[in-house]
Amino acid sequence: MIVEIDDITREELTPYFGLTEAQLRSRLRPAEALFIAESPKVINVALDAGYEPVSLLAERKHIEGDAAPIIARCDESMPVYTADRALLASLTGYTLTRGVLCAMRRPVLPTVEKVTHDARRVAVIDGVTDTTNIGAIFRSAAALGVDAVLLTPTSCDPLNRRAVRVSMGSVFLVPWTFLPHGNLTAQLRALGLTSVALALTNRSVPIDYPALKATPRLAMILGTEGDGLADEVIDTADFTARIPMSHGVDSLNVAAASALAFWELRTRTEA
Repeated sequence: MIVEIDDITREELTPYFGLTEAQLRSRLRPAEALFIAESPKVINVALDAGYEPVSLLAERKHIEGDAAPIIARCDESMPVYTADRALLASLTGYTLTRGVLCAMRRPVLPTVEKVTHDARRVAVIDGVTDTTNIGAIFRSAAALGVDAVLLTPTSCDPLNRRAVRVSMGSVFLVPWTFLPHGNLTAQLRALGLTSVALALTNRSVPIDYPALKATPRLAMILGTEGDGLADEVIDTADFTARIPMSHGVDSLNVAAASALAFWELRTRTEA
């Protein structure tokens, strides 16, 4: 159902123009929780993964263009709000990415046990708050064979609009959920996972350490952008591993480090 718009005062448009990320999550009313997916490619990945669209916002020229296949996949009664590019930019304050946004229903997160049940390689994101890093980590996880992602409660929401965009929809491809508050390494151990903290310490082994590669079920713990992992996490992890550096560089960005670790510690299969 195509709906022409000329202002943003109508209540149906508040997910696009009037709500913060926290308000979109709507924790007090989980059944109403939404997130915004940007660009046709990302929206199609979400639809392929079974996410439910609520409405679409598209530049008028894309109704018969990039948005057309998306509209065709959705219920005919779903509203498709539209206007020209200049008007939408003036209403939103920014240019739409590829001219299409989609408000989607936020799913109920699975339990930690379900997400990790058959996982052999798990990425654990501890306190990472930068949306770009979260999106990049998920993209690497999907590309490099990580089976699941766990996040501590202080980490950024993977369904944040920018995180979804940076991940190119990879947040829809890898099972993930939030861990409860509590001792991180003890929780991983209870799940049957061997933990490795990525940190520079005197006892850190190289990232290509043979025992790490041979571990059947491994949880790779990634720390915050500034301070890294807490001493408690490092001291109680089963392993601590470092990425060897040159030219006096002390560390990599957490997203770059995650990609290297995921590749180096990926599950090997016999030929």
